Amino acid sequence: MTSRSLLPLALAGAIAMGGITLVAGPADAARPERTVPVRLLTINDLHGNLEPPTGSSSRILDPNGPLVDADGRLTGIVGGKYSIAGGAAYLATHLKQRTDANTMLVAAGDLIGASPLISAAYHDEPTLQVLGQMGLKASAVGNHEFDEGYDELQRLMDGGCHPVDGCSKDGEWQGTDFDFLGANVLKEKNDKYALPPYFIKKINGVKVGFIGLVTATTPTIVTSQGIQGLKFTEEVAAANKVSKMLARRGVKAQVVLVHEGDQVTPSQDPSACSVTPGNGSRIAGGLDPQVDLVISGHSHQAYICKTNDPAGQPRYYTQGSSFGRVVTQIDFQVDRRTKDVVRSSVVAGNHVVTRDVPEDVPVRDLVDKWRRYSADIANKQVGKITEEIGTRAAASGEMPLGNLIADSQLEATRTGGNAQIAFMNPGGVRAPLTYAGSSAGEGDGVVTYGEAFTVQPFNNLTQVITLTGAQLKTVLEQQFVGGPNNQAFTKILQPSSNFTYTYSRSAPWGSKVSGMKIDGVAVTDTQSIRVAVNNFLVGGGDAFAELKNGTDLWSGPLDIDAFVDYLGKHSPVAPPATNRITVVD
Repeated sequence: MTSRSLLPLALAGAIAMGGITLVAGPADAARPERTVPVRLLTINDLHGNLEPPTGSSSRILDPNGPLVDADGRLTGIVGGKYSIAGGAAYLATHLKQRTDANTMLVAAGDLIGASPLISAAYHDEPTLQVLGQMGLKASAVGNHEFDEGYDELQRLMDGGCHPVDGCSKDGEWQGTDFDFLGANVLKEKNDKYALPPYFIKKINGVKVGFIGLVTATTPTIVTSQGIQGLKFTEEVAAANKVSKMLARRGVKAQVVLVHEGDQVTPSQDPSACSVTPGNGSRIAGGLDPQVDLVISGHSHQAYICKTNDPAGQPRYYTQGSSFGRVVTQIDFQVDRRTKDVVRSSVVAGNHVVTRDVPEDVPVRDLVDKWRRYSADIANKQVGKITEEIGTRAAASGEMPLGNLIADSQLEATRTGGNAQIAFMNPGGVRAPLTYAGSSAGEGDGVVTYGEAFTVQPFNNLTQVITLTGAQLKTVLEQQFVGGPNNQAFTKILQPSSNFTYTYSRSAPWGSKVSGMKIDGVAVTDTQSIRVAVNNFLVGGGDAFAELKNGTDLWSGPLDIDAFVDYLGKHSPVAPPATNRITVVD
């Protein structure tokens, strides 16, 4: 053994006996840390809410919020702490307050679609411009990103003017600064990805991979025309395939952005985990152990939860409410050697986007610009109401506003389509018609085009099909869970005033509906009935598969045009009674 090899042994012995003290030299002081911090800020289900949302859409439980007065100052909420939240300029400020050099903003879909007029009037270019200003880097695609079709989604990402309406007042659209990701969205003809399946970003010197997913139920909740030629595969298998692709590229820190989520127990702290296990939990628990975090959307709930991955390791999954009312902040460490997330380091929380902060000036200016562009359309007065016409469902499932829309669609389709009855899908009624005047100064009880558009912002066609009485009964049975179409939860179609029936809560699926009458006359199984519904329902949307079997299709005006015309002709309009459906035990 040479003296060169003896030196470390002698030195080690001296250290062991306490004879030598080691002092770190310059090289030791400069040695990098084993792990580095990364922060993600996330949002979901913005739905183009650039302006601060109003009414119930603005409220969210907030442990640090104001105590709600018992006199009902916030209608329908008594006790507890709530904040009035949301608005793009406030959201931008909250994001900046939580951003450091190691931060990235990502999203879980439905950023556009079902949007207020300020964004929808220009095909949601305003919202995408604002998100670019905020620094969004990646988002899962949501089902509402397909509202105007796959080709339109491609245009929004790539740039160019709208093929029908041309360029907006802002000039030619330049495209997004980020991609919508869809690892489970494939082209039917060749099984190739219709959207980028993943995005890789180096944050604080380490690579993080983001996998995008949309609910596999998308074909049942968007118009069939918008997704023609596409297929939506099961979420977990699609993500696991891409996870392995990322791992082969050396990307071990992996995050799934999924537009699917769970429901929660009402009135919970946004950072509590009170989910009712559903598709969100199924996906979060089934993803490959290589996936470190799951950021969800779609169900418009707020929660911070943990589950175990298939290897038994804990994994966070989160969601941040909707309409820009919550920012989710997730902090974690990435090991430089393994390139993976240190699971024990993950800390996550939901933070309410309160309006007690200054508005972000650049975003505020963008919103003001698009408000000016859309003002002439939005502020046009179209009718009057005697009081608020709301969306609170009666025991039967009817909503005053849903019934009103059904009445408007029946009136719009009687001539030409020969409609005898009409139905409106409840999920298409997006906001109440409020009585109080807005800041535009139209006055109490006056309905503007912008307010009417907010109620149903999809620009669906009213259509009429022929069904037999037996088929109509099948459609109504399909409102309830337990049938072959796997209805996730009961969805009561809103009927026109001349149609009545009874359903039983306790009867088995297939035998729930009885006593159908049109204008007081009993419906028989064999008679032909002209039924008005929107094109979303005609395509089997919301799991109403029997509507696809209708015949003699006729298309009428857009739903918003039918609604506006009805309000103008019948003003002042009172809330319809919710007595068209009788419920028995």
